Amino acid sequence: MTNASNDSFMSANAVAAQSSVVAREAAHFGQLAADWWNPHGSSAMLHRLNPVRLGFVRAAIDSHWGGDAAGFTPLDGRTVLDVGCGAGLLAEPLARLGGQVTGVDAAPENVGAAAAHAAQGGLAIEYLAGGVEAIAGRRFDLVTSLEVIEHVADPAAFVRGLADAVAPGGLLVVSTPNRTALSRLAMIALGEGLGMIPRGTHDWDRFLTPDELTAHLRAAGMTVSPPSGLAFTAARGFTLSDDIALDYFLTATRD
Repeated sequence: MTNASNDSFMSANAVAAQSSVVAREAAHFGQLAADWWNPHGSSAMLHRLNPVRLGFVRAAIDSHWGGDAAGFTPLDGRTVLDVGCGAGLLAEPLARLGGQVTGVDAAPENVGAAAAHAAQGGLAIEYLAGGVEAIAGRRFDLVTSLEVIEHVADPAAFVRGLADAVAPGGLLVVSTPNRTALSRLAMIALGEGLGMIPRGTHDWDRFLTPDELTAHLRAAGMTVSPPSGLAFTAARGFTLSDDIALDYFLTATRD
C-alpha cells in the first residue's frame, strides 16, 4: 500500500469512526422508504405515534417560548432540525407550524422519499443524507430526534452532536424507548413478533434509561427537564403518561 493510499485508508476509517451512523440500521430503515407514508404499511405504528409526539413537541415549544397554544405557526421565524427524520413524518408538521426545517437521515432512500413528498405538498424543507455530523457547525432554535438514539453507533457522541446543534436559548426534544422488561415485551416480543413493527427494528440492549440519557445530555452542557412518559393501550393507542416504563421524552435547553 502506498503512502497516498494508506492516508486515504486512514482518513476513511477516521470518518467512519466519527460517524453516528450504523450501516445495518441505515439499510434497515432505507428498505422501508417507499412505504413510509402509507398509514397502513410497514410504518403504520409510526403513523399512530406521530400525533402524540407532535402534540408533545408543540406543548414544549409553547412552554419554552411562551407562545399562544391556539396559534397556528408557533415556529414562525425559527430554524428547526429533525435528526433521524425518516421520510419526513415529523419534519412536515414542523414546517407547517412555521419552522424553517432541515431534516437529516442516515438512509439516502428516506431522504429521497422525504424530499419528493415535501415537494408534492409544496413544503420547502432541506433534507440531508447522513448522521448528525451532516450539520456540524450549524445551529438551530429547535432540535428534535425522536426514536433515533437507540439506533446510533455512539449515544454519547450523538448527544454531543445534538447539543452542539442547539442555538443559545434553543430547545432540544429527544424520545426513545426505556430499557425495561415492559419495552422488551411490548416492542420486540409482541410488536416485532406479531408484525406490528418490522422485524429487526429494535435491539433492546441499545435502549437507554432516562438516567443514562440525562447524564449524556448534562455532559454535553444541557439543562434537562424530568422525563415524560409515552404509554400504549389497545383501547386508546398511544398517549402521554406519567409512566416512563415503555418510552419517554426528554427536553433540554442551552442557556
